[in-house]
Amino acid sequence: MVSEDRMYKKILFALALALSLTWTVGGQDARNVIAAASKAMGADQVKTIQYSGSATEYSFGQAYNPGSPWPAWKFKSYTRTIDFDSPAMRTERVGDAPDPMRKGGGLQPGPMQQLIVNANTPWPAQLAIWITPYGFLHQAAANDATLKSETVGGKKYTVVTFTAPNKAKVNGYIGADNMVDKVETWIDTMLGDTPYEATYSGYKDFGGVKVPTRIVEKQASYPTLEMTVTDAKINAPANIAPPQRGGGPGGGGGGAPAGPSSQKLADGVFLILPAYAALAVDMRDGIVIIEGPQSEARATAVIAEARKDIPNKPIKYVINTHGHFDHAGGLRTFVAEGATIITHQANKGYYEKIFALPHTLNPDKLAQNKAKVNVETIGDKRVLTDGTHTIELYRTQGSLHNEGLVMAYLPKEKILVEADSFNPPAQADAPPPATVNPANVTLLDNINRLKLDVETIVPVHYPPDGRKVTMAELRRAVGQRSTN
Repeated sequence: MVSEDRMYKKILFALALALSLTWTVGGQDARNVIAAASKAMGADQVKTIQYSGSATEYSFGQAYNPGSPWPAWKFKSYTRTIDFDSPAMRTERVGDAPDPMRKGGGLQPGPMQQLIVNANTPWPAQLAIWITPYGFLHQAAANDATLKSETVGGKKYTVVTFTAPNKAKVNGYIGADNMVDKVETWIDTMLGDTPYEATYSGYKDFGGVKVPTRIVEKQASYPTLEMTVTDAKINAPANIAPPQRGGGPGGGGGGAPAGPSSQKLADGVFLILPAYAALAVDMRDGIVIIEGPQSEARATAVIAEARKDIPNKPIKYVINTHGHFDHAGGLRTFVAEGATIITHQANKGYYEKIFALPHTLNPDKLAQNKAKVNVETIGDKRVLTDGTHTIELYRTQGSLHNEGLVMAYLPKEKILVEADSFNPPAQADAPPPATVNPANVTLLDNINRLKLDVETIVPVHYPPDGRKVTMAELRRAVGQRSTN
């Protein structure tokens, strides 16, 4: 019996030792694979890299309808400069003439954009730097990477994995030639734990460093960047200086955004500012909010302001103008509060599907309380009324911005709430645009078609001065059509 007990303990010890050696060897193998890839690619010598060519960028979350890819912007010249030591990145672009029939949202990116990383820069905002082959190898070497083998599309890969600061896995697919063919990870978006990947192919030697001549980045399976690289410079001075003021992620910041405030537009009707505006309407059996934009933080602020203006009533409905993420990003928060979404019928199945996706990287209120998702729809028209207030909802016909773009009209108050059809200039007396925006024309055509008697326009993208926006401004923007 004693002999058997000793034998059992020896077996356990041997298994534990073998397991310990396996993990040690595995860790050593990962370091060797990273070192071999870095040497083959010349990544160890890369302090800065600048690659240039042509590209197409796609506006994430701005699809024309739920079944469409992210809409494209084409650039005949496209240059990215990355300084891995800073770390920082600059993108310089020269755009092609925009396609006048382009469908979907998103502003065409400007000629230059900078990203400067600091201690407060969220990991997802840094990914454009670290998802590059050289950035990935740098991060993998600095973290406790693991190793496995995987076959994808008939090709065998060594997959190197580490855990990012946002707790998501980062996987790098390294081929037998020691080139990094793909880097993938996950970030939190309106789509939950969202796949973010970059694939690299057509490697060529530039100054002793292997550089991919084809780069494709994707989010949620649709491309966000497709680039053809024709030239690359290694370790040239990057000269990426911090912006003088404001700036994007890691760029110095401009302070916290202003808190919510409200204006009473009529009895029981409140405009909630700033930035992405919302309207709160006091209905007999609850509050109706028109637009739940941006994020959980903005939606929470809108809800708090609405309850201050209209106390002791639940949020019954949130009306969604369209499915673009900047206009729908707060909807989950309203659902968590028990509100029902009213949106165009094209969005119902889409919202029900994506709101069920996991949010493990950054659990929001809906992920925590798991409230039921209730979605009601409109086609071309729907009317909400309690005898005192009436809200007429109309689909904006002919919109190239979004297939299910909805505007809300309050006939008694003569107020129209619209999103992205007319974004007024910062100053009311700004000169009319040299070229008329077709979306402005479409909005005016719809107002005339429906014979709406509009005095006040509430654009969701509200002008920063908080002024009252009138039909006169829209007519001025459209120019000669003002008499129609």
